[in-house]
Amino acid sequence: MDTEPGVPRRWTVLAICCLSLFLVGLDTTIVNVGLPAIGAGLHVGTRGLEWTVDAYTLVLAGLLISSGALADRIGRRRVFQIGLVVFGTASVACALAPAIGVLVVARAVQGVGGSMLSPVALAIVVNLITEPKERARAIGVWAAVFGVSMAAGPIVGGALVSGAGWRSVFWINVPVVAVALVLTAVFVPESRAERPRRLDGPGQLLLTVVVGCSVAVLIEGPRIGWDSPTAIAGYLVVAVAAAAFGWVESRRTEPLVDPRLFRRPPFIAAVVSAVVVFIALSVTLLLNTLYLQHTRGMTPVAAGAVTLPMAVAATVCAPLSGMLVGRFGPRPPLMLAGGFITAGGLCLAGIGDDTDIRLLSLAYLLVGIGFGFANAPITNTAVSGLPPARAGVAGGITSTARQLGSALGVAAAGSIIAGAPPAHLAEASRPGWLLVAACGLLVLAATLAAPASGGRKPQAGGQPGDDRRTAEAQVGAGRGGRSTNI
Repeated sequence: MDTEPGVPRRWTVLAICCLSLFLVGLDTTIVNVGLPAIGAGLHVGTRGLEWTVDAYTLVLAGLLISSGALADRIGRRRVFQIGLVVFGTASVACALAPAIGVLVVARAVQGVGGSMLSPVALAIVVNLITEPKERARAIGVWAAVFGVSMAAGPIVGGALVSGAGWRSVFWINVPVVAVALVLTAVFVPESRAERPRRLDGPGQLLLTVVVGCSVAVLIEGPRIGWDSPTAIAGYLVVAVAAAAFGWVESRRTEPLVDPRLFRRPPFIAAVVSAVVVFIALSVTLLLNTLYLQHTRGMTPVAAGAVTLPMAVAATVCAPLSGMLVGRFGPRPPLMLAGGFITAGGLCLAGIGDDTDIRLLSLAYLLVGIGFGFANAPITNTAVSGLPPARAGVAGGITSTARQLGSALGVAAAGSIIAGAPPAHLAEASRPGWLLVAACGLLVLAATLAAPASGGRKPQAGGQPGDDRRTAEAQVGAGRGGRSTNI
């Protein structure tokens, strides 16, 4: 197969990869609007509903990097297809779940399949589109699709739940998976790294413990008590696992996450921004769903419609963000993202039972604009830090940061409103909106570490001044472009 496919073929493959990304992003948020219906149907409370969301995001976050490395080793299209099959099968299990325990397990399996989609699809795109400005535009499209999928989840979910019940939010995945499988077999060529890394079992295990225990403590904290022996044991497990992860990774020749990447301020900025942006988005979506349906008594479809400005704003701003990254670098869109997210959170810091719907819509519009501007600079900055031969790992790191943020956001929002009856839900949620504003401020702070310009020159990866590392990265980048078979 030609190594330099024409423009139409490249963008066809991008469209197919974006379809899978839409599926993963949509499933992260579409369930939110159906939570009250799931709770009523399966007779479960808020804590069980949190696990319905976080079982998916936790597994997704824990396996993304390993799935990217596995794809670099055995073939990206192959892993991509396996992920589609697993995701589709788990979606059927979710739709048929008779009890909350079965649903949570099926959601976790969905996360396994989802981990093979997002970073692998991004790796396919990065190896296919190598010219920096064109790549920035492609990532803008990628970010637009991801933004649409995340922000449109409540709207699509509301319509499905109102029209066909909560199980329909899982059935909808099946035809999309079938279409994606056919298109992948026809249009997406196989590719892999010329010298793939070994899989890092100890690193993967420790990363899973850190992510899983962190979110578990946040979800269970209000029930067991933040100063209870169980909670304190959880804190210790997270701290020890995090320290062990850093120690193990620093001593492996081919680590799951190369610690040297975190010597690069732009890379740190990208990872931190990804986490906090998705904390803000998840807090917004969960608080919105429970407030509108429980406190205001809205139907699922009406609650989804209120968030329409957020979906529209994310759709419009994401491709614009990609163009800004290609022309001016990541700082301008990141500053816009931080500013708008902060403003959106502050709009609802004093939310009450009868807050004007226009103010609610304005807040969701502002958060949507911020979310739309955030994804392209985050993804482009992180991907530019690694050579194309390691694109699967690059995609895995940024996707892990996003899903970790989603899981933490759901857990934090659930902890904030835990035990609050509908009559006091608005007042109880106010700290959550302050948290959204604080996340926006953190994004603004992270822009200080982002490069002043980008998208013009590919970054080989590695720490500036480290000649050996830079040379290796340049060799990897040069060989990676020829070895992809795309």
